Amino acid sequence: MPPDWLSPGEWQAVALSLRVSFWAMLCSLPLGILVAHALARWRFPGRQLLNMLVHLPLILPPVVTGYLLLLTFGRRGAVGQWLDQWFGIVLAFRWTGAALAAAVMAFPLMVRAIRLSIEAVDPRLEQAAATLGAPRPWVFLTVTLPLIAPGILAGAILAFAKAMGEFGATITFVSNIPGQTQTLPSAIYSQLQIPGGEAQAGRLVLVAIAVSMGALLASEWVSRAVARRVAG
Repeated sequence: MPPDWLSPGEWQAVALSLRVSFWAMLCSLPLGILVAHALARWRFPGRQLLNMLVHLPLILPPVVTGYLLLLTFGRRGAVGQWLDQWFGIVLAFRWTGAALAAAVMAFPLMVRAIRLSIEAVDPRLEQAAATLGAPRPWVFLTVTLPLIAPGILAGAILAFAKAMGEFGATITFVSNIPGQTQTLPSAIYSQLQIPGGEAQAGRLVLVAIAVSMGALLASEWVSRAVARRVAG
């Protein structure tokens, strides 16, 4: 793909999308594993409520999710004001806020993929390790985690691909500032607002499709490779 195929600003939007998606996936992965394990194996009051909250971003319009993030993590929000005053961290209208919005929208897909992987593991394997005196954290690290590794990788890459395409929550929470918060979907939207910008928007769409398809193919290949290693 030649460098002059897109303008420098559009390449910047592509690079920002990759950066946002990577950090959204990476930072939400530990919590995603914990929540998936809790929903798959634990029985506790409020379990159904947790399950509903996890999947809520899939049901709500993305703009509503972005507005709720703005109310919570904006400079005047309950959490955002505290982060700004005590740590100097500002998320609204920053690329870090775009990563947060993308992580929230991709989190349900990540959790579901990991949860299905955990539920496929025979609980008797974990119980056998526990009867030998191994503590629960050690059982998870040595028995469960290697078996669910393909599901974790699939969930992580699926979340990355979802974060790459996030638009509604992101533009509501961090706006569409070129060079700062303009991700690939936002750049496509901006081109469509310009008379005659359809051709450039089409090129950006091709980039988005290529990245997303590459992520899905990588997910399938890595999952199969890890599954073969675990089986062996």
